[in-house]
Amino acid sequence: MNFLIKLVLSALAVLILAKILPGVDVNSYLSAVIVAIVLAILNAIVKPLLVVLTFPVTVVTLGLFLLVINAAIILLADYFVNGFSVNGWLWALIFSVLLSIFQSILYSILKKDKG
Repeated sequence: MNFLIKLVLSALAVLILAKILPGVDVNSYLSAVIVAIVLAILNAIVKPLLVVLTFPVTVVTLGLFLLVINAAIILLADYFVNGFSVNGWLWALIFSVLLSIFQSILYSILKKDKG
């Protein structure tokens, strides 16, 4: 149940960010839910592999390379989901940072309501 709530909150964050950012577009609510699912799958499977493979670069850049990995995950989601588009690396980077912030805020609100 908690996973479904987080998925809906992620889809809501994707919709809000698509309205705010001119370089990001989501066609429908269903597309936002699919983006949230695809991002969850990519973050669970692809991201750990990329983190391990790029560990030396991440250490040298003091962790800033993780932002590039997050942008790459967003661009992969753009590739897989038809109703979702991101116009380039910069928008993917901005979207990933803002999505992380939005999800943190929404999840903290969820925890406050629960506890």
